[in-house]
Amino acid sequence: MKIFVTDREGNKYTLEGDSGDTLMEVIRDNSLDIEAACGGCCACATCHVYIEDEWLEKLSARDDDEESMLDQAFDVKNTSRLSCQISLTDDLDGLKLELATE
Repeated sequence: MKIFVTDREGNKYTLEGDSGDTLMEVIRDNSLDIEAACGGCCACATCHVYIEDEWLEKLSARDDDEESMLDQAFDVKNTSRLSCQISLTDDLDGLKLELATE
């Protein structure tokens, strides 16, 4: 499935992922600038992204751990998510997001 990512400089990328992959894995494995320091265990906020509005309703809600980590992130918005907490499904084919500020 395809994921459309805008980096911090405004460059746009089309990435390919498989069902069950996390967004963080797809972004990291395609060498985009995302730290993902904790490796995906929801123990930091270095995989923070902004999901485009029209995709938010297709995602599961943030759980308490994700909310706690986002409380430590910079420039949090209503569309903020940790990319390690979003697993790809067929419903997310075409997902659009932007890497959050560092």
